[in-house]
Amino acid sequence: MKLELDEGFQFGLGVFETIAVRKGRAVFLEEHLARMNASMEVLEIPGRVTPRWALEELGALFPEKEDGALKLIASGKNQVALRRENHYTEADYEKGFALTQSPVLRNETSPLTRHKTLNYGDCILEKRSLKGSPFQEKIFLNSRGELTEGTVSNLFFVDRGRIVTPKADCGLLPGIVRGYLLSAAGAEEKVIRPEEVEEFEECFLTNSLMGIMPVRSFGTFRFPERRVTEALRRRYQAEVLWENRKDQW
Repeated sequence: MKLELDEGFQFGLGVFETIAVRKGRAVFLEEHLARMNASMEVLEIPGRVTPRWALEELGALFPEKEDGALKLIASGKNQVALRRENHYTEADYEKGFALTQSPVLRNETSPLTRHKTLNYGDCILEKRSLKGSPFQEKIFLNSRGELTEGTVSNLFFVDRGRIVTPKADCGLLPGIVRGYLLSAAGAEEKVIRPEEVEEFEECFLTNSLMGIMPVRSFGTFRFPERRVTEALRRRYQAEVLWENRKDQW
């Protein structure tokens, strides 16, 4: 693989997408490419990532129609596709994640916050800092003290049956699965502050690889229920991952 030195490597002006692959099928491929190309336009990165190129790379990297993840990276002079594993296990879903608050603040005024760019250092370092701890994810506040997102996830709560998530302008990356829940499950955006967490019955996280991950606790508070979360997860598996469909592949 030959890479050219460009603004992506010098200044982080590049974008990436990590796409779940189920038996050789890239889940939400159209939505991932649309987000990627929209970010490239905003960041003034020349060129576009085409479905043809993505599908060619998918076929080359997953010739046996296996499961995993397809990572696409684009900068001014480079387009790269990589294969990686999806490390989330059924044991993770059964146990649920434990969350803690990050001391690092999200900058809701930054033009980069809403895009999945190569400026990903805060997320990587905060995620690494959890090694050896009882927590699986850190949650960022913004400069106004509002909840935003996790290091690699979007954050959701269940409030008396309503599904709520922090507003995009609080400073977060609008995830692909987040978008699905806003349109298909009636999730609502709202400003959420840390002191409200104990008012919610349930909590869960989303990203393209984990799908919908139950949360058992945030700090010292344990969520008492998981009913809505599990129903959403079953719906996601049926509608998006095509589980238990005879004609799925």
